[in-house]
Amino acid sequence: MRGYDAGKKIRGRKRHILVDILGLLLLVVVTAANRQDRNGAQLLLAPLAKQFRRLRLIWADAAYAGELEAWTRGLRKWGKVRLQIGRKSQGRKGFAVLPCRRWRVERTFAWLCRNRRPRCDYERLPQTTEALIYVAMVRLMTRRLATS
Repeated sequence: MRGYDAGKKIRGRKRHILVDILGLLLLVVVTAANRQDRNGAQLLLAPLAKQFRRLRLIWADAAYAGELEAWTRGLRKWGKVRLQIGRKSQGRKGFAVLPCRRWRVERTFAWLCRNRRPRCDYERLPQTTEALIYVAMVRLMTRRLATS
């Protein structure tokens, strides 16, 4: 399962991850690169209807804007989940620091790229890639526990 995303100029796969406030991995979904970010996010957030009941707020970047916000609100009957999109201010051009907490996700991606298998993406199946990402995160967390 591979594709090409012309917007990001990526060939292969996209990894969608959900992390907690510390940047530790909660969920991961791997999709083809030609799939829209919003569709990948729906696959990622669908388990929230039954899991992670205490989760109330999700920060995301502008690639996840649109219908996904309404879909996320209707995900649970009680204990609603709110998707907050980090956007640039009106009329702003070029680089701007966003108030969104997106850097936690980027930091987690950097931690995962320290491991060879998730970085190089040799696998045929996306489920194998997801499993290797979980293994890399378990390795990271056990090394942190061993040092404390």
